[in-house]
Amino acid sequence: MSTTETTSPAKASARPDKPLMEQPQRYLNRELSWLKFNERVLEEAHNISHPLLERLRFLSISANNLDEFFMVRYAGLREQLRAGIMRISQEGMTPSQQVEAIEKQSAKLMESQQACWRELRGLLDEEKIEVKRIGELTKTDLGWLRDHFESHVFPILTPQAVDPAHPFPFIPNLGFAVAFQLVPESTGEAMVGLVPMPAFSPRFIRLPDRNRQSIRFVRLESVIATFMDMLFPGYRSLGHCVFRIVRDSDIEIEEEAEDLIHEFEILLKQRRRGRIVRIHIDGDAPEELEKFITREIGSEPRDVMILHGLLGMKNLSELIIEDRMDLQFKPYEPRYPERIREMGGDCFAAIKAKDFVVHHPYESFDVVIQFIRQAAIDPDVVAIKQTLYRTTLNSPIVAALQEAAEMGKNVTALVEIKARFDEETNLRLARDLERAGVQVVYGFLDYKTHAKVSLVVRREGGKLVSYTHFGTGNYHPVTARIYTDLSLFTSDPALGRDANKLFNYITAYREPPEKAPDFDKIAMSPRTLEPYLVEMIDQEAENAKAGKPSGVWAKMNSLVDGDVIDALYRASQAGVPIVLIVRGICCLRPGVPGLSENIQVKSLIGRFLEHSRIVCFANGENLPSARAKVWISSADWMQRNLKRRVEALVPVENPTVHRQVLNQIMIANLNDDEQSWEMDGDGEFHRLRPPERGKGFSAHRYFMENPSLSGRGNALVVSIPPRLAPKKRGSK
Repeated sequence: MSTTETTSPAKASARPDKPLMEQPQRYLNRELSWLKFNERVLEEAHNISHPLLERLRFLSISANNLDEFFMVRYAGLREQLRAGIMRISQEGMTPSQQVEAIEKQSAKLMESQQACWRELRGLLDEEKIEVKRIGELTKTDLGWLRDHFESHVFPILTPQAVDPAHPFPFIPNLGFAVAFQLVPESTGEAMVGLVPMPAFSPRFIRLPDRNRQSIRFVRLESVIATFMDMLFPGYRSLGHCVFRIVRDSDIEIEEEAEDLIHEFEILLKQRRRGRIVRIHIDGDAPEELEKFITREIGSEPRDVMILHGLLGMKNLSELIIEDRMDLQFKPYEPRYPERIREMGGDCFAAIKAKDFVVHHPYESFDVVIQFIRQAAIDPDVVAIKQTLYRTTLNSPIVAALQEAAEMGKNVTALVEIKARFDEETNLRLARDLERAGVQVVYGFLDYKTHAKVSLVVRREGGKLVSYTHFGTGNYHPVTARIYTDLSLFTSDPALGRDANKLFNYITAYREPPEKAPDFDKIAMSPRTLEPYLVEMIDQEAENAKAGKPSGVWAKMNSLVDGDVIDALYRASQAGVPIVLIVRGICCLRPGVPGLSENIQVKSLIGRFLEHSRIVCFANGENLPSARAKVWISSADWMQRNLKRRVEALVPVENPTVHRQVLNQIMIANLNDDEQSWEMDGDGEFHRLRPPERGKGFSAHRYFMENPSLSGRGNALVVSIPPRLAPKKRGSK
């Protein structure tokens, strides 16, 4: 969809008698901006600088992203339509206009995904990784496949007739099924046969290697169709097709639920039966069979998408095999900070010596795990407080908290059971923690606790000393190897007090009180974080008006909140140079004359998923400088994070850590041109450099090859290369 089409509803409502700052078209639509982000993810599947199987991974990720978008965002807009809600979005679009624009833009995206798969499939064939059609197999292959089907697939299939006596079966969210038009071999009535594909069976079945000349796969749905005679004996097929269901997977919690935990368990079961928002049908489906499926399953006409190609592309990740590591990114082993090694592995001694930051995934998440484990077994530790938003069922941090509680320490775990798609995992973890004696708190009903904080209280020399970890990412050892995040470790007493106040704020109130705690240093949403951000941005505007140096550098996943965007617009109009690194959604329009000509926006998409949130204010000096105010945060600049979540904004004050975050991390991200896109005022993104392996500057490669500053201990401190000096606007 062109930019004109996506923004026309807002432009139609514009009033020429009002300044641009008062008109809704100063914003871009959130949903369409997200689709643009997913287009950038898909573009990485075309990036020739990536190994082939990594390109396939990007295609799989883009498909999975789109599924989740339909399950939540698109589904929510459809429900608004059904309910007759006509609430106008901040850029001036009705739900109906948004749904129509999403459908048009997403249809083009899905066509691009199919074209990408055709391209990659040809390249995979050249590398002897083949997805074969049944007609291409030898008799020997077919014999093996029949034996495999009988032993490993047939026992878990449930073929079903669909006729007046047998209603259409329920197909779960993201479920596949193969439908057949069946007629009897001798006498009897024709019918439709349905075979739901098993959820936990591989989508791609690997054939035996013949002389190891190639790696070959066949699709499960093709195998089911081939051996249909075993599923419906006495019938023959006049035609068949594959279809896939995407359902509404958002969950609404009753505000006054008597038992919050019980309510969640019920709603998790209901999620499987959410309303259909998309039904993808194979483009080769017989017309009569297609009409039968859409009628019997109860879908609306706009739910139906006919796809010519592969359905369910997220399953392509199954083709990323260990046999061909040469077609994947070279494995990277995170570094362990020298500071802790020099202290004999004693985290508390290392933190007490000086604050430091661990930069994931370039530096190991094991540091965070070691911090909690050491606290669990240290006899001088008297209390541990921990937030848990997303983690794993076998989380080593959860195990350490359980061990600490069993050893008699005071352990509090704030478990956020409203973490979308991880609710069930968190419920199980909460019960395990409670059985071990951990005091489990579930936070506010209407406000997710998204802050990432660990607090350890230790008795030292007759007094209590606090050791605190503030993070930008989750306590999740798996995603910590993929997401770029920051972990700040500090023994600053003021930050320790603030962490304790934050925990008390959540545990002591059923709803957030109107007056937030009086923090010494941090800011916290939903009360003080957004006002503080706006205040700091406005201060930069005042500095610019007074002729002082000014500037804002910020890095985040998404920028949506209108109040913050308007503050950035005001600062731009005052002459403040602003550079934003926004990985995903961006509703701000950069470079618009009279509105945002001093704002640049770039997006960085590459090997690792950019997840850290950083904001830097010039504070009367030219960026970067030792006087700049630097903060890290768990919060994106979205309404939900700033107004409906518990988040933390934490200052970086130690000079070495300050230099690392500002002069090393931020400048490397700002100067990346190998995997970066620049945004224009219409919301379109343009690559800064054509894909060429190793031809530009990659922030990811730089961090993999260069140690960070604050964890270096007594080793030689690495200087910032001249290449990382900040570039001026418009320089190449």
